Formats: sequence, structure tokens, C-alpha cells
Amino acid sequence: MSTTTLLILVAIGLIAGIASGMVGIGGGLIIVPSLVYCLGLTQFEAQGTSVATLLLPIGILAAYNYHQADVIQWKYALIIALTFIVGGYVGSKLTLNFLSESTVKKVFGIIMLVGAIKMIFFSK
Repeated sequence: MSTTTLLILVAIGLIAGIASGMVGIGGGLIIVPSLVYCLGLTQFEAQGTSVATLLLPIGILAAYNYHQADVIQWKYALIIALTFIVGGYVGSKLTLNFLSESTVKKVFGIIMLVGAIKMIFFSK
């Protein structure tokens, strides 16, 4: 691994971590596009790498800070976490077995675009 690649990976991790801690985003919105456009990974490689990255450390320290502030709905988080496991498995199987990379890129882009438009123009 080159020094440049290492520095890009460190930057991606720091930016995604800061964004995750601040507004709850990071994996899909920052890590995946960064891996595709900065390091040339395929969409599937980027998604797999992002999922693997988030497997264990997904905001442990950020969650601790929010817990300290008593602003976590633990029952909600548990239900989402448990169903996220099932959804992640089903989603990855469907994507890898039935969709082309170009289709996945388009779906990913549409989701980001719709989310951005809603946040910019329709948030209170």
C-alpha cells in the first residue's frame, strides 16, 4: 500500500467518523463514494469495504457520548440493530446476485440525490 493510499484512507476514516459523530452519516454517504472516486474501487468493492469497516466500531465512542447525554432511545436502537442484520444480509445477497454494478450506482446516486434535495429544500 502506498503512502498516498494510506493518507487517503486515513482522511476518509476521519471525515466519515466526524460526520457520523455529528449528524449520524458516514458509511454510505462518505466512505462508499470516496473509495470509488478517490481510490478507484468498484461500487461492489466500496460497499463491501464500507460494510466491513462499520462491522465493529460503528460509532462506539459517539454512541457512548450520546448515552452520557441520555439521548439514545435504546429500545429503538436494539430493534433497528437486529433488523439491520437481517436487512444487510438480504440486501447484499440481492445486490450481488441480481443487480449490475451500474444499476447499483444509479440507485445509490438517486437515494443520495433525493435525500439531499429533501434536506436542503424541505427541512424545517
